[in-house]
Amino acid sequence: MVLSDRDIKKALSSGQIKIKPSLNLSQQLGSCSIDLRLGNVFRVFEHAKSPFIDSLAKDYTNVITRKVKVKDNEPFIMQPGDFVLAVTLEKITLGDDLLGRLEGRSSLGRLGIVVHSTASVFDPGWDGQAVLELGNLGRIAVALHPGMRICAMTFEQLSSKADTPYSKKKDAKYIFQKGPTMSRVDSENL
Repeated sequence: MVLSDRDIKKALSSGQIKIKPSLNLSQQLGSCSIDLRLGNVFRVFEHAKSPFIDSLAKDYTNVITRKVKVKDNEPFIMQPGDFVLAVTLEKITLGDDLLGRLEGRSSLGRLGIVVHSTASVFDPGWDGQAVLELGNLGRIAVALHPGMRICAMTFEQLSSKADTPYSKKKDAKYIFQKGPTMSRVDSENL
């Protein structure tokens, strides 16, 4: 069951959903979602430095990417074909009986901006910032402004609390993430 705006407000009041910094509900609350805003830190791929990405290489973050922090009142320009990691301004904490789902916003999709490639599900017990897999599929550069509404999160009620929420998993690769965290696929067992 997807939570309505009424149920989202109840979940925020009870602490079942925690979002920091505080939301402006008149602007960010939809009928069944909360709009999240774009942070100011990006991880840009340096495709000229390496001929390929070895998905199992350890600690390659600073070899193939560089961190970019956008100053206040400055845009981040997404060139056509760009793929960057970004982060939401908000930190999200979910209860053990809720699932979050991240979706792009149609207003940006109509400009060619996609918000996620695959990472749309946030498990019960999630705690951290949402990393966005931003791509510009269009043929024209698009200016993105930190603080703008970039994506929407919906919430689904589980049939019961999860036995092992994400925050209690031993192998939770992205728990408490801050900033645009690179892939940690290298930590998985083959």
